[in-house]
Amino acid sequence: MNPSANQVDRALVWFRRDLRVDDHAALYRALRSAKQVFCAFVLDRTILDALPRTDRRVEFILDALQVLDEDLRRLGGALIVRHGFAADEIPRLATELGVQAVFANHDDEPQALERDVVVAGRLRDCGTELRTFKDHVVFERREVMTAAGGPYGVFTPYKNAWLRKVDGFYLSGYPVERHARALARSDQARGVPELQDIGFEPGGLSRHVGRGSRGAGALLDDFLDRIDRYAAQRDFPALKGPSYLSVHLRFGTLSVRRLARLAHQRMQGGDHGAEVWLSELIWRDFYHQVMHHHPHAMTASFRPEYDAIRWDTGPQADALFQAWCEGRTGFPLVDAAMRQLHQTGYMHNRLRMVTASFLCKDLGLDWRRGEAWFARQLLDFDLAANNGGWQWASSSGCDAQPWFRVFNPTTQSEKFDARGRFIRRYCPELAALDDKTIHAPWERAPLAMAGVDYPRPAVDHALARERTLARYAVVKSRTLPPGEAVGLRTARRR
Repeated sequence: MNPSANQVDRALVWFRRDLRVDDHAALYRALRSAKQVFCAFVLDRTILDALPRTDRRVEFILDALQVLDEDLRRLGGALIVRHGFAADEIPRLATELGVQAVFANHDDEPQALERDVVVAGRLRDCGTELRTFKDHVVFERREVMTAAGGPYGVFTPYKNAWLRKVDGFYLSGYPVERHARALARSDQARGVPELQDIGFEPGGLSRHVGRGSRGAGALLDDFLDRIDRYAAQRDFPALKGPSYLSVHLRFGTLSVRRLARLAHQRMQGGDHGAEVWLSELIWRDFYHQVMHHHPHAMTASFRPEYDAIRWDTGPQADALFQAWCEGRTGFPLVDAAMRQLHQTGYMHNRLRMVTASFLCKDLGLDWRRGEAWFARQLLDFDLAANNGGWQWASSSGCDAQPWFRVFNPTTQSEKFDARGRFIRRYCPELAALDDKTIHAPWERAPLAMAGVDYPRPAVDHALARERTLARYAVVKSRTLPPGEAVGLRTARRR
């Protein structure tokens, strides 16, 4: 973009899922294009009104906004925070400030795209332009395509194409502070509201997640000290293996370009942990391009034939779903994972796969029920990644696990929490059991469970597996198009 093109006197930067000053595409573009740049965030009632009054994510956002406001003030600006409907507030604020352009970063979620169409139309009516930019991923939309010009439906070829294309240009940051002199303050920047000001109450947000961009930076520093062990430790929930940066990627308190650049540099230096972590960042890009090219998959199966599967319904199914939500299935690793989610708003990635597989292929319940529960509970909820993960587990997505692959929750427990450390943390009623019994207590030592307040298994896994194979028979004999069979062979081994 030529910075001298489309110059304006005044601009407004509309922060959304990009709550930082450092390496911010829209903010940089605005600072290069305008003499005065105002900054705003809308606590959008379209989203907030549907949330429980103790949603941890609202606490996280307010913390991040406080840090963002402090950083902007340090550079000469300030953050205007509005509580209302974004489709109303942004055009109104643009008029009040007399700006000629509103700058924002892309948000490809279907509801966000609909909102932006409305905002752009209302801004246009009052002579103001909406300009949007890529910021949330390294490659978006149509930037990584097949040789035939279509979107990738299998991860490994996408990853290879991603790695071939990536270079210093795509990983370089936007030097915001160099142009910060254009930041302006308005008397409407009155600070960040408290939870109670917008109708919310504390929900128990853990301080360990980090406060805004500064907390994100501290978590990143900690992870870089152990990234070389990431590949070996990431699948074990009792170990400090993951980066714990997913919520910061979700709300943009860290730049994905910065993370990918660090991982790519270390990978080139032979760091296998960094190579595996970069692959996870590429999965994130992959799911976002799936959302862009296949928006139907956000509410239905990516593979339409999988919508023919008949999931269990009725009172018994509802009771099983409730037991799953509350961590009362009688399978310790599943229950510990669900309790971790309820207590902290976080779930280890390996356990997301285990609990999702259990809901669909042991309990026989629609993956959309689980997806919606995760959407309500996860602090790092991201539509593209959450949908992609659930469709992977249910075998209905692109490059998903084969439909006949059914995780055994006991085997997963023995393999990834062999000493039961994670189980004991979240299922303390099982703490006295030995390391072997704790993975299947009713099966292995029913007498040891006398007086222990822990449920019997909700289902027999072997029988549930047979029911699953029968349930998926509706798609068993389908003809796989070229490339999709490869996808089944290279399905993600997570």
